[in-house]
Formats: sequence, structure tokens, C-alpha cells
Amino acid sequence: MEKQIILTHRQIQHKIRRIAYQIYETNVNEPELIIAGIAPSGYKLAERLVKELSEISEIEVKLCKVNMDKSKPLGSITTSLDSSEYTDKSIVLVDDVLNTGSALAYGVHHFLNVSLKRFKTAVLVNRNHKKYPIKADFKGVSLSTSILDHVNVTFGEVDQVCLQ
Repeated sequence: MEKQIILTHRQIQHKIRRIAYQIYETNVNEPELIIAGIAPSGYKLAERLVKELSEISEIEVKLCKVNMDKSKPLGSITTSLDSSEYTDKSIVLVDDVLNTGSALAYGVHHFLNVSLKRFKTAVLVNRNHKKYPIKADFKGVSLSTSILDHVNVTFGEVDQVCLQ
């Protein structure tokens, strides 16, 4: 199947900035915010969101790396921050693509083991056919795709989102 570019580098930058503004507007009264990215690509998106948030707001933003095996989400999930660092804080869990919803569902479950002030999710691409009842609070683009389609997000020198 031929590769179809869904978002160019410039479009991705615009989407990330828009998501950052939405996160800021939702958390405008918070002194501190945790942006937790599911590694690897969700973490790269989270890094960019933290950079944008630091440019547009005074909120202290902490970056958290979430490590999990997306093919076996019931396995071990670890974070780069100790749970005491996000207890009673607002968290945004970030992934590149909301595909089946399993990675976000199990990621949410991990963070719900402690008391949180607010919990939201953000994705660059929201596919409209999920296996789990998970929604993205902040999304760059929504795509109606077939189960056979593959969405590939590339972060690098030239960012792009492709449908294959």
C-alpha cells in the first residue's frame, strides 16, 4: 500500500502548539503540571509539549517518561518520576496515536494508583475505531481509518504522520 502523508512537519508543529494552548487553558490555575509521555513516540511528543508550555505559560511543568510494552500493556509499567512527585497534581498522559486505546487505558490505570487532582489525555492522532472506551481530551487530528490501516508518526529532522 502506498504511503499517504496526513500531517507535514509544519502541520505537526501547529498541532502541538494548539494542544499546548488547550492544556494550558485547562490548567491555567495550576501551579504545577505533569506531562507524562508513553515511550518512545508519546514521550517525544510530551517533550515538545513541555517546550511549548514553557514558552506560553508560567506553570511549572515536569516531564515524566512512561515505560511500557505496548504489545503487552498488562506487564510492568514504570515512570521516571516517583509517585510522590505526581500525587495530588494534574497530569496529562501523552501518546502519539490513539489506536486501540489499550496503551492509554493501562497508562491511566497506572496513574490512578495515587490521588490525582486532574487527569487528562493527549494524542497527536486519534483513530476513530477503538477497542477500549478511552477518549483523548486533547488531539491534533482525528482519522477515520480501517483496522488494516497503519498510522506512522515520525519525529526527527523531518516530522510527519503517514497512513499506510
